[in-house]
Amino acid sequence: MTTGTTSVGEFVLGIDFGGTKVALATASSTGERLRGTRLPTRAADGAEKVVRRVLDAAHGLIDETPGRLVAAGVSTFGVIREGRARLAPNVPGWEDLPLPALLQDGLGVPAVRVDNDVNAAAAAELRWGRLQGAGVGLYVNFGTGTGAALVVGGRVVPGTHGAAGEIGYLLRDPAEPGYAAGHAPLEEYTSGSGLAARGSALLGEQVTAEALFARREEPAVAALLDDAAATVGMAVANLTTFLDPERVVVGGGMTEAFLPAVRAVVDRAVPFPPPVEAARFVDDAALIGAVALGVDARLTGGAEAT
Repeated sequence: MTTGTTSVGEFVLGIDFGGTKVALATASSTGERLRGTRLPTRAADGAEKVVRRVLDAAHGLIDETPGRLVAAGVSTFGVIREGRARLAPNVPGWEDLPLPALLQDGLGVPAVRVDNDVNAAAAAELRWGRLQGAGVGLYVNFGTGTGAALVVGGRVVPGTHGAAGEIGYLLRDPAEPGYAAGHAPLEEYTSGSGLAARGSALLGEQVTAEALFARREEPAVAALLDDAAATVGMAVANLTTFLDPERVVVGGGMTEAFLPAVRAVVDRAVPFPPPVEAARFVDDAALIGAVALGVDARLTGGAEAT
């Protein structure tokens, strides 16, 4: 996705709802970014206030962008099922929020597509990035959270409940507590937030995942990070063995840290190991994905929420 000021007859709107900010951009159907803005969010704001502020900002961007808005794509945390947000407990009121309908009504645009942030990032890779042309592909994201997306037949597969790819809930051990007990075992062990929690307990002080990587020369920290990388590699290798994709694309803020381990385990353990590549889009991947969802909505026509 490129940035520019070229006037276009039609454009799409992308919205990325994140845990601490919402990013918005208008773009052409080829992904050329036209206008953009960001809004800080706080958990105390609550869902309705966040949506109202985002709609106000969106209308401002629409008014500033030459041409006509024809579709919108939206990336959000959690899972969208039957037109409502699920598995999104961190923002009060977000759980069970009818987000697609609120946005479609508030934007007044006929074509809207809403999906979770990892699926959106995979949509960006599918349209403009490393998954272009892949019949079967696997996108995995290692950042603040841990997630994946499956591409089959040139589209991201949502699953029966919209929860395909929620690999953060994978068990590492048969006896450990899982989703029913309020846990996401793989995410708690390997995500940026999980590593920060584990590192803080190990070192007896509050540290971020970034700080842990900066202290890798310390033996205890190195052991923790190496163990997380090995766990990630095993999870991706198991998924790759099961799915037999043409390509595996790794995205998220910890791509550089985990990519060597993922490649090594896939090469060692998978009967037909595919190429394992870094994602084209790391910064703003979910926002670029939201634009890709908007382009998809424009091409397929009508309102749609995954």
